[in-house]
Amino acid sequence: MSSARQRSKAELARRLREIVAPEHVIEDAETQRPYECDGLPIYREMPLLVVLPETVEQVQDIMRLCHRKSVPVIARGAGTGLSAGALPSPAAVVLSLAKLNRILKIDPLARTARVQPGVRNLAISEAAAEHGLFYGPDPSSQIACSIGGNVAENSGGVHCLKYGLTVHNVLRAELVDVSGERFIVGSEGLDAAGFDLMALVTGSEGMLGMVTEITVKLLPTPEVAQVVMAAFDSVKLAGDAVGAVIAAGIIPAGLEMMDGHAIRAAEDFAHAGYPTDASALLLCEVDGAAEEVAEHCALVERLFRELGAVSTRTSRSEAERALLWKGRKSAFPAVGRISPDYYCMDGTIPRGKLAHVLGEIDRMAAEYRLRVANVFHAGDGNLHPLILFDANVPGDFEKAEEFGGRILELCVAVGGCITGEHGVGVEKLRQMPAQFTSSELEQFHAVKRAFDPAGTLNPGKGIPSLRQCQEYRTLELARVSSG
Repeated sequence: MSSARQRSKAELARRLREIVAPEHVIEDAETQRPYECDGLPIYREMPLLVVLPETVEQVQDIMRLCHRKSVPVIARGAGTGLSAGALPSPAAVVLSLAKLNRILKIDPLARTARVQPGVRNLAISEAAAEHGLFYGPDPSSQIACSIGGNVAENSGGVHCLKYGLTVHNVLRAELVDVSGERFIVGSEGLDAAGFDLMALVTGSEGMLGMVTEITVKLLPTPEVAQVVMAAFDSVKLAGDAVGAVIAAGIIPAGLEMMDGHAIRAAEDFAHAGYPTDASALLLCEVDGAAEEVAEHCALVERLFRELGAVSTRTSRSEAERALLWKGRKSAFPAVGRISPDYYCMDGTIPRGKLAHVLGEIDRMAAEYRLRVANVFHAGDGNLHPLILFDANVPGDFEKAEEFGGRILELCVAVGGCITGEHGVGVEKLRQMPAQFTSSELEQFHAVKRAFDPAGTLNPGKGIPSLRQCQEYRTLELARVSSG
């Protein structure tokens, strides 16, 4: 770094320490190291500075200062994101919202919770439990991920089939814009006049403003919940069974699939009682009134057996139900036991295409000579193939990255999209032109400019430049021609 840039950085750090406590401005490289990536560590970059405000007023002052100095700002939550959406830049300040972590109000009559962005996802349900309520979206990282990050990426979870993604469960948000002014989107009522800016902000990956307060819906805790586990000797049979459950008129709280690699890794870690000789496993949770749950569980078990399940089992206690879900929610880290590294993808397809797409992924895995562990939200077609590789083997990561891109393009080709809940970030920029035309991407840029004319909010994320789109299409044409 040049001496002029060093002086500029030191001056910015000094000014930031006038806004927050001095120890909440992180300037040295060693202490900044935990902020160099999010939950996708294959993309790493060091920030200019890291600042951790404790109040909304401090967020406003930081934004005003950076706006005057034309310094880019990157919002960061708990760092559990999986698309490099919070990847730092050497020219940008990372603004961590982790210290804004208070639950401001639980309203059991309105069934809402008003919270700050640094509140953990699971903490909302824990606070609402005494009122017989819970918060629906439950990402696998819910014990650690923050609600602000959930809004930024439109997170889902194993129960999003019945209860929806973040966008379906957030009513209102307060943001600080690029110039430091507060504004509110959404409403605590059932509707709000004007454009639906709440839906626009949800999933915007910190590119439109800093979310400083969120009002979420709370739902009544079901009287009973049970999980039906079914083992299949082929992924195709399991895929076909997913559609059959929905076609029978049952909307499960969650309907998850794991293939053989994921089953064995999760069972070795969680000891959930999974059949390790199965090629595919379905976990179908039904919740509601006791009589309805008993009826639906019996129907689901019968359907699974008729469609080729080699074994079925229904949880008989809350402890058994929790253990079955522990295995599923531990699957991502558990796969680390069978591979030095893995690359987690995120795409969504129509349910009817599950068997076809999983077959194509298996074919491509043989082509690339890389294993894939599939563990995903089968009920809503949100795939999470984990491409296993070894970063110490030259070329392995590049193969995994190319393979992942082709999976996303396959999702688009069958009528799906390149993300279900992880966002675009840096990871999926190259696949955006596979889903959107240049005209459509220009509309995204127009929205971005309306909120952030100078482009200093989380630059380089979410929307590729039109030049990048042209490069992508040129490469694709070359690949197709050579293939």
